[in-house]
Amino acid sequence: MKTNKIKYSIPLGCLCILVACSTRNDTFLARNSHALSTKYNILYNGQIGLDKGIKGIEASNEDNFWERLSIEPMHINEDIVVDTTKNADFKLAETKATKAIQKHSMNIGGRERNSQIDEAYLLLGKSRYYDQRFIPALDAFNYILYKYPNSSRIEEAKIWREKTNMRLGNDALVVKNISKMLKDHKPKKQVLADANALLAASFLNLEEKDSAIVTLKKAVIFTKRNNEKARYRFILGQLHEEMGQNEIAKEYYQAVIKMNRKSDRKYMMQSQVRLAALFDYQNGDKMAFDEKFHKLLENRENRPFLDILNYQMGVFYDKQDKDERALEYYNASLKKAQSDNYLIASDYRNIGNMYFKNARYPLAAKYYDSTLVKLNPKTREFIHIEKVRKNLDEVIFYEDIATRNDSILHIVSLPESGKIAYFDGYIEKLKKSDEAKRILEEKEAEKQKNIERNSQSSVADAAKSANPAAKTPFAPPSMASIQTENSFYFYNPSTVSFGKIAFKKNWGKRVSTGFWRVSSSINLNPNNAIANDSLSVQEQEVVAEKVSKEKEVEPKYTADFYLKQLPVAVTAIDSIAKERNDAYYQLGVIYKEKFKEYDLAAKKLEQLLANQPVEKLVLPSLYNLYKIYQVTNNEKAEEIRNKIISQYPNSRYAQILNNSNVIVEEGSPEEVYKKLYQQYNNEEFDAVSAKVDGLINQFSGEEVVPKFELLKANTIGKQKGLVAYKTALEFVAATYPNTEEGKKAHSILAEQIPSLEQMDFDFKESTHWKILYPVALNAANDKKTIEEKISKFINAENAQKLNLAYNSYAENQGFVIVQGISTQEYATSVAGVLKENPSYQITTVPIIISNENYKIVQIKKNLNSYLEAKK
Repeated sequence: MKTNKIKYSIPLGCLCILVACSTRNDTFLARNSHALSTKYNILYNGQIGLDKGIKGIEASNEDNFWERLSIEPMHINEDIVVDTTKNADFKLAETKATKAIQKHSMNIGGRERNSQIDEAYLLLGKSRYYDQRFIPALDAFNYILYKYPNSSRIEEAKIWREKTNMRLGNDALVVKNISKMLKDHKPKKQVLADANALLAASFLNLEEKDSAIVTLKKAVIFTKRNNEKARYRFILGQLHEEMGQNEIAKEYYQAVIKMNRKSDRKYMMQSQVRLAALFDYQNGDKMAFDEKFHKLLENRENRPFLDILNYQMGVFYDKQDKDERALEYYNASLKKAQSDNYLIASDYRNIGNMYFKNARYPLAAKYYDSTLVKLNPKTREFIHIEKVRKNLDEVIFYEDIATRNDSILHIVSLPESGKIAYFDGYIEKLKKSDEAKRILEEKEAEKQKNIERNSQSSVADAAKSANPAAKTPFAPPSMASIQTENSFYFYNPSTVSFGKIAFKKNWGKRVSTGFWRVSSSINLNPNNAIANDSLSVQEQEVVAEKVSKEKEVEPKYTADFYLKQLPVAVTAIDSIAKERNDAYYQLGVIYKEKFKEYDLAAKKLEQLLANQPVEKLVLPSLYNLYKIYQVTNNEKAEEIRNKIISQYPNSRYAQILNNSNVIVEEGSPEEVYKKLYQQYNNEEFDAVSAKVDGLINQFSGEEVVPKFELLKANTIGKQKGLVAYKTALEFVAATYPNTEEGKKAHSILAEQIPSLEQMDFDFKESTHWKILYPVALNAANDKKTIEEKISKFINAENAQKLNLAYNSYAENQGFVIVQGISTQEYATSVAGVLKENPSYQITTVPIIISNENYKIVQIKKNLNSYLEAKK
């Protein structure tokens, strides 16, 4: 009976415990058992997943120390899909938190009896936050604040809610809520640190740097985590540096350095780099700087940071114009750099700048290309370097032309003996270069053969290792086996004999020494060849033919080969000289306008003038030299100015230098240009012509000047015709060749002007005619009277829907036009009515012209030629 009681008492006891531990029973046993299971089982495993996920974020999110660090070291991926789980570790943490809430929540009577459920919601919110699912995370944190107001983690939950709000862009709300929390409560120090750091992040988002600095300083004081302390101090240094307070910034960087091993070494090393960037190269102790950085480079602990340290040493020497040392450290930085694209781009950029500074433009272009590959295309720096790189294309192109043509013209100018001596020297260098190349190729071929031989040997050894049974003791092979297997060339007598004969046929008698391929190694005495080797007649012929071939000299090793390629005709030489001079002019303008290399620009233009260029390049070259010397040498500038005014008094350049028509217009250059261009579109050509010269003088040196010049050229074309238009375009193309306007003028001259010059009057039948009434612009009454009479006629008798128009023709002259006429006969009839009818009686002599011929008249301003041709 007792046994039966024991038998049934154990299950009954278990049942009682299960009932007592139900989530629906508010008992001491139930509360504590569920809390214990929640904390040490489910939440423990969830926290492990969360910690692992955070470590993964820290490992993958590398800080960009070239920019201001974010206060929280977590970067937001803008390309993510919203509200979807992305990280398995955070998914595990969320799953565990959800399980704890679902299985162990004891919500009895509207009150949670399990003390660990608020921890579960906090874990749930954090896992969603780090997984960048901010809206679900906000729900979890809000639930804690709503459902567990007395939780021991309530202040932490408030901070996490506001961190989520900040990620959602609600920075003003974050400042309001955190400020209220700090005012109403006195949280623990670490909570205070987190709250102030969050406030600082929101203030930075709101562009309130002063407030951010104040709150971040508090975060530094209260935080107990050394990494946070180092990070906050580094950010404070960056903020003060941005505000121009370099001395205060240095103090914060020094504070980070003094922490030494208490925080991650990256903060210490980046602080050293920031201090170096703030170094005073005029008053600073360069020797102490050099000594300190060499110690940093030699420290084994700093090996992961050799890329940035070497870069900073490169900058140090670069600033002192010690190019060789700078290049050495930049290259060392490139060797160590791996993942920091901006550092790699900076190394390439600085090396490119060094070559650019020394006018080694092809090399500079290559390094700028490498820079652009590593830079973000959306940055201003990328756009700037890309612009410089495009400009270098022009420099390289014209420098190549100038160098090549200078060389050709120099050689052509030499006497015959001088030309031969020049090419003989070149040929000697060429032979040495070719021989060095040949030896290198042979070494490479031999090296490749050795590699292949070793590879085959390795394969054979591997095969033997794989088949131990195949191994046998070494024994000399019998001739029979050799002949049967034919495995090695020199073991086969017949093959060796055949090879000797073939060698003699190809090479003849050769001495068994080095360089046996050269012709000096052959025995040229046929008797000796026959005596020694018994060569047949056929074999001797082969040898003789080989010797004859080897005696032949390659054309590129003879001076005659190059002399034949030199230009001889005067026209060809003149063409080369003209091309060279154009290149010099383009280089001078590019160096002046785009690179501000005034000395180099002056050198090119002075050299151009010494080469006696065509007349159209002389004045633009002198004017550009005048502008250059205004910056570098006032005495020379005045000398060139007087030369232009005295020798070319009627030129446009003389007018500019005399400051004729100086006027002052209010507004920016671009605004003034837009107003003038609108007048041009309204065909107010006389008004544009009266203003444009003065505006060119007013805005001299501004980027807008080429626009005014092209507008002036177009106005001249409208007023004076094709010949004057062509001259004005040539001025723009020559004076501003590297601007968009200059290139446009050059394009018009090359593509449009020739076809316009070929246009001539055509008196064939046309379906579009005009009646022109010439009027003077200063006689406004005549123009108005004629227009009123024509309008009256059109309103009374418009059978073909005629219309009235007005076009300017030349300075102070224009046409009142009747258009919309389909035949010449009808045009004559209308003109007759307007002249004879008492209601109109227009006394001005009309001109009847087809639309096609009118276009030519307006382009060439040759109305008189039309009237003469019509007769």
